[in-house]
Amino acid sequence: MPTAIAVTSPDLVLPPTDQQTPTAALLQSPDAQPLDAALADMQVLVEQHGYVVALYPASITASHERRLHTVRSVLETDRIALLKLDLPPLGVAVLVRQLRQLSICDFSAGIVASAARLLSHYIYAGALLNTVTRLDRVPVSLKTHAKSWVPGSQFGVLANPTPQLIKIGGTAALAGPDFGTQLIVGKGQWQSDWVTKTLAPAWSVQGIQESALPADSPRWWGTSKMVEFAAFLPDISVLYQLVSSVRREVCSWCGIELIGDRCGFCSAPLTPPENHLGAAGVLNHGTST
Repeated sequence: MPTAIAVTSPDLVLPPTDQQTPTAALLQSPDAQPLDAALADMQVLVEQHGYVVALYPASITASHERRLHTVRSVLETDRIALLKLDLPPLGVAVLVRQLRQLSICDFSAGIVASAARLLSHYIYAGALLNTVTRLDRVPVSLKTHAKSWVPGSQFGVLANPTPQLIKIGGTAALAGPDFGTQLIVGKGQWQSDWVTKTLAPAWSVQGIQESALPADSPRWWGTSKMVEFAAFLPDISVLYQLVSSVRREVCSWCGIELIGDRCGFCSAPLTPPENHLGAAGVLNHGTST
């Protein structure tokens, strides 16, 4: 059985890209599910799949995050990885789908879990906003805050991989990926076509997908008048090559296989530090075909 991928909200499960991509399990909040039921569900996942990789946004409630750690602690298992992500909600959903794709490849659970950190660097996640007065996820200058009060103002914001904020209508542009991507777009209470008509051509995206806006997006971005977007690597063969190109290590603490400098299951850093094979060259090669 493939490694189980789990999420904390159903809107983080995007439609599969093919018939082979599995869905993700839902780890409900304490308000929606009592602890004994949560323990039973997780036990079933571990028994059926061997390992569980749970991804959750940093913006979830403290009680929900405590529930995740409580379940793992009570079950006394090292087969559950809890990955806290700073990506915007739609970016989290994209990364979840990519790990769902990788879960059916010939990667161990440790590689799948630690691949989350690697792949997050190749997700360009942002939004078009009508105001940045309540935006606290990306640095906003006082001057930009003042401009936000001007009627009709629009702002393009990139939260990942490098924060950036521009005022729409000026000469500045959001820095996009230098490799082939597709763009997924989720619209809130705003029907602007700037993302699809201006940003997408500027980034030379190879296709555009539409998605429902995750429920947590307005809170994450500080406004409901927004259009969220994320550019991502859609091809499973490129994802596979990217992950395969990185040197594999064994965690000195829990013994699980990993890539990068930190274990996805126990969070222990890799020791001693190693120089890992960079994947940018493989990525550029893989997306140029």
